[in-house]
Amino acid sequence: MVIALCGVGVLGYRAYGAPGLALVAGGVVMWVLLQWSRMLHTLNRTAQRPIGTVGSAVMLNARLHAGMRLLQVLAISGSLGQQESPADTEPEVYQWTDGAGSVVRCVFARGRLTQWQLTRQATAPP
Repeated sequence: MVIALCGVGVLGYRAYGAPGLALVAGGVVMWVLLQWSRMLHTLNRTAQRPIGTVGSAVMLNARLHAGMRLLQVLAISGSLGQQESPADTEPEVYQWTDGAGSVVRCVFARGRLTQWQLTRQATAPP
């Protein structure tokens, strides 16, 4: 990523001189600010809900896929997950529970979703 940014900076400088380099730098700063704003918005929204709750564990399970970042899972679930693993250890394990008692348990390695499991609450027959 850094090499690509340096390459774009060099191309901007070679094509337009200092103004080209300034344009590339401005674009990089805007991209960083956009990512920062998105992260803060997601964390602010998820902090407003109870920890470890989700509207529907089944729907959360359906939207998950391997390789998702923790921030993406937080945005989908709408709340912070209940951490099951000890702090600052790999892999990180979080769970979300819905009102019916169904639980989605997610395992993150290096900030990426590697495994998840849906456990549904058994219901009594009518």
